[in-house]
Amino acid sequence: QVQRPESEGGSVESGGSKRLSCIVTRYPMGSVPMGWFRQAPGKDREGVAAIDSDGTSGYAESVKGRFTISQDRATSTMYLQMNSLKPDDTAIYYCAAGGELTFVGSSYYYIPAWWGQGTQVTVSS
Repeated sequence: QVQRPESEGGSVESGGSKRLSCIVTRYPMGSVPMGWFRQAPGKDREGVAAIDSDGTSGYAESVKGRFTISQDRATSTMYLQMNSLKPDDTAIYYCAAGGELTFVGSSYYYIPAWWGQGTQVTVSS
């Protein structure tokens, strides 16, 4: 499977931080694109951050400067460090792996091959 359930979801106050993790077992870490998506109530799923096999990363405009995607090859774990959280960050967060990732200027387009199960993050004001 692509991942174990994302951990460290839950509730946090506005301005707080939270780190999500995702153990990816299907692909060697760093061999394929990977990323994070989220889906807020009543909204479409959107890309949050992605990282290519060469380490190039991209972020949604709404999270730039606040979120950081990283990988630990030793533990096959991908992380999403989320700082300065806002109520608008409330969503179900999914990790994803494989597929195609394209960078265009400061933006990126990512179509994963595999999805994680999702974890709820709630930011209270």
